Amino acid sequence: MATATEGRSIGAGAFLKRVLLGRALASDRAEHQLLPKILALPVFASDALSSTAYATEEMMLVLVVAGAGALAYKIPIGIAIAAVLAIVITSYRQTVRAYPRGGGSYIVARENLGTIPGLVAAAAILTDYVLTVAVSMTAGTIAITSAFPAAAPHKVVVAIGLVLLITLVNLRGVKEAGTLFAFPTYGFVAMIGLTLIIGFARCLGGCPVAATSTLPIRAGAGLGVFLILRAFASGATALTGVEAVADGVQAFRRPQSRNAAATLAIMGGLLISMFLGITVLAELLKVRVDADIASTKSVLAQVGETVFGHGSAAFYVLQILTAGILILAANTSFQDFPRLSSILARDRFMPSQFRNRGDRLVFSNGVVVLAGLACFLIYAYHAELTRLIQLYVVGVFTAFTLSQAGMVRRWQRVRGEGWRRRAAVNAIGATATAIVLIIVTVTKWRFGAWIVVTAMPLIVLLFLAINRHYRRVGELLRVRRLSGAERATNTFLVLVTDLGRACNEAIAYLRSVRPERVVPLWVGAPGGFERAAEGWRGAAPRMGELERLPGADEHVVKTIRSYVRRLPRESESFVTVVIPELLTDRSWWQFVRHRAALLLKTSLLFEPGVVVTDVPAQPGGTPGSSDPPAPVEHHRSVVLVPVSARTRVSSD
Repeated sequence: MATATEGRSIGAGAFLKRVLLGRALASDRAEHQLLPKILALPVFASDALSSTAYATEEMMLVLVVAGAGALAYKIPIGIAIAAVLAIVITSYRQTVRAYPRGGGSYIVARENLGTIPGLVAAAAILTDYVLTVAVSMTAGTIAITSAFPAAAPHKVVVAIGLVLLITLVNLRGVKEAGTLFAFPTYGFVAMIGLTLIIGFARCLGGCPVAATSTLPIRAGAGLGVFLILRAFASGATALTGVEAVADGVQAFRRPQSRNAAATLAIMGGLLISMFLGITVLAELLKVRVDADIASTKSVLAQVGETVFGHGSAAFYVLQILTAGILILAANTSFQDFPRLSSILARDRFMPSQFRNRGDRLVFSNGVVVLAGLACFLIYAYHAELTRLIQLYVVGVFTAFTLSQAGMVRRWQRVRGEGWRRRAAVNAIGATATAIVLIIVTVTKWRFGAWIVVTAMPLIVLLFLAINRHYRRVGELLRVRRLSGAERATNTFLVLVTDLGRACNEAIAYLRSVRPERVVPLWVGAPGGFERAAEGWRGAAPRMGELERLPGADEHVVKTIRSYVRRLPRESESFVTVVIPELLTDRSWWQFVRHRAALLLKTSLLFEPGVVVTDVPAQPGGTPGSSDPPAPVEHHRSVVLVPVSARTRVSSD
């Protein structure tokens, strides 16, 4: 355990980080962070399983527009959704076996359909992950306010607080998150099973009815094909999260693809039975909804209240576990958003920082970015589930369709034993999800789906712009083949404003590197040049005469840059600008107060063949004088050159 003394020795920030996130793990411990199936299910299936808490409700909220009688259509619509779910699960089991290294829709679509379809799939699924966090936290908040209505006015704060909590847990590591979230996930599954068993058992002797069974519902529209399709699109939120296992195959214990496929099968069986059970029981108990009741008490809460009794302990347990699983649904996104971002960063479509692992061997940059985006959505939509969920499934089914179409293309390319059967399974999956995608897009367009449809191509353009940047930098860094006859020269320009301690340090540095040519330039006040020139002859007699640079005292950056550009030199030669800099304190504010040196160094970065060497005189020493002692010449100079790859820069 870290003690207070240890905390002071490592610094307050590092001590707080250790307390919140735990001790840093060595990279060779990554293998020990892989998940067995019993922990992988709560980590990767919590999103899909949690959707049973609101999928039926969202379907009913659409049907109720046509009156109470239209609610009877939720059972056939639920069966249709379950059929699509079975098709998608079967298709993705083939995907994880074919792509054991993970990557999901992005890898499959890019490899088999091309770069642009792959990036569209990536944009769709990343968008879905952000929305998953926002929707899950909002739904979890509703579950909390269903049991504790006094918290309803503060739902935005509660939802954002839950996002921050789940972020902290995920920054502690994958295995820790899986262990912590296992109990709420399995507890929710067990509680839903108990609710369904008791509910159907009570219906054998005559079903109890929900308190809302007599709720007056006035039809606002006729029941037509469009309304039924819209209800199907809303209920299709039950399919969200299926992609997560395919994205996270590498997080499973070996054999990874077989364990991932088994987890998918278990998840599919649980999800279909829970979704259909809740839908049928809501019909038997005559649960009704409208916009007002949906905002305070969910359909699942009404089912639990009717089955267990108002105010019973079992009802509160159901609500607590429902809130828990809805919050944990975001954990799936916290696992897969950073992982997919790292894959995109590896392919140079996202910034390389997303490839970096934190102290706990998680892609912490991706975790933090996901949390920030989700909090923004929750705040912007006031934690209103019905508004957020309209944005939800477009990205899911876009990724599903591209992934399954890519798998069909793959089987046609690689063939092998049984390829026609496998291609047929994925073709059915691609067709089914494409039909659902069209339905979802058309029926939800004016309710917010247009935002996601518009955002996806913009995200793809961002990916391409990042890739173009990296390719341009790669061309600049490409190693040049230098012949033995070539010899680059280097001219050192020393900028002198006075002959103080910083200048002494610069002279000592130049003596240690023994340059062939030194050009000292006076950039101080014109009136001090004569005295400085005389002092320079005594301080650095072998480094040439101090030259005056007219105009440098007024426009130092512009004047020095013009001088460097006019300096005659070969194309392979360098100019090293040595900048003596006296640091007055250890605060960053000194760079605001004394901006000239910072602006000069920044501007020279864009000059080809120019190297900037800053020689700082640290605060706390004895200040120099106008007649300083001769600088000490070092016997030996050690130069450290950090190299991450063999590039043109390292070659230079």
